[in-house]
Amino acid sequence: MENNYSLQGKVIVVTGGTGILGNSFVNGIVEAGGAVGILGRNKEIAEERAELINKNGGQAIALVADVLDNDALNAAKETLLKRFGRLDGLVNAAGGNMPEGVLQPEQDLFSMNLEGMKKVQEINLWGTLLPTQVFGEAIAKTGKGSIVNISSMNSKRAITKVLGYNMGKAAVDCYTQWFAVELANRYGDAIRMNALAPGFFLTEQNRNLLTLPEGGYTPRGESVIKQTPFKRFGNPDELIGALVWLLSDASAFVTGSMICVDGGFSIYGGV
Repeated sequence: MENNYSLQGKVIVVTGGTGILGNSFVNGIVEAGGAVGILGRNKEIAEERAELINKNGGQAIALVADVLDNDALNAAKETLLKRFGRLDGLVNAAGGNMPEGVLQPEQDLFSMNLEGMKKVQEINLWGTLLPTQVFGEAIAKTGKGSIVNISSMNSKRAITKVLGYNMGKAAVDCYTQWFAVELANRYGDAIRMNALAPGFFLTEQNRNLLTLPEGGYTPRGESVIKQTPFKRFGNPDELIGALVWLLSDASAFVTGSMICVDGGFSIYGGV
């Protein structure tokens, strides 16, 4: 019986592949049989991860690029195609938040750092759109493939402090639906785009917002746990199953969807 959940023979690029969630994505793809391009700005980490995968019998290549640098993305694409000769999938995992995009409760609402908010919005939206333009072209030449964007709980609900991130991820959802329709209009069911929406997972970007150095949760972290029926943060590896499904032929009739992996955060009314 054919295993439609396998990624055997597929080549997939992961932007943000040097991050915490990106590392789980990369390893999950390799475990499912796929070859992977680990794309990020940190050359040392990308090369270390690729070397470890290759040493253990998988196939990986380090690709160094900023997702907002079109020339660097195109160079990375050519490097990948020279190595593997094809591209079957893209995971747009680059993004996140930054200090200048955070509005603290004690700060003046009408004097917020708009440039900071704009910068965060840009990395999340254009950091998804630009890689799709570059690597999507290669997928189209392969003839069949899947693109997975990374959404967030912030895209559908008003999460305080992080307006730029909220706007960026909401725009990613809009882009996912719009682009999925346009792909279908031009390529039928051959190329799909969906979004994976994580709940709250601890990363280097949000650890200080959610946890205390001595252990336990900040007030914000406690609010998240209270709103999450599972009463815990997610483990990055718990995103792998949904990601592999969206990249594989098992989700062949799925496009324009947002799959929540959030411990129930998005559905809980608090009562």
